[in-house]
Amino acid sequence: MAFGLKREELKTWKNNVENGNIAFLTHYWLDDRFPGCYTVTKVGCSDLDKLKQWGMKYNLQENWIHLDDKHPHFDLFGERQKSILQNEEQWSQIKRFKL
Repeated sequence: MAFGLKREELKTWKNNVENGNIAFLTHYWLDDRFPGCYTVTKVGCSDLDKLKQWGMKYNLQENWIHLDDKHPHFDLFGERQKSILQNEEQWSQIKRFKL
């Protein structure tokens, strides 16, 4: 279950992904499969080669990509999420979600 994001943020993320940009979107999230994780960051890009190359920088496996038709993305959570957001200088998301 996703919550804590605005419609405009989602729209901007989708547009960036569809335009072939690496785009970040963090929101609150609850999933019983991942206890203790309360946020997720979706890192998307419609250019799959570009997304795979980006993921390789962080040892993300290609088969972890959610192959959505328009918005393929990695889901990041936990320590990996925070570490990658720091490396990518996504300070506003880190601050907003108290990562």
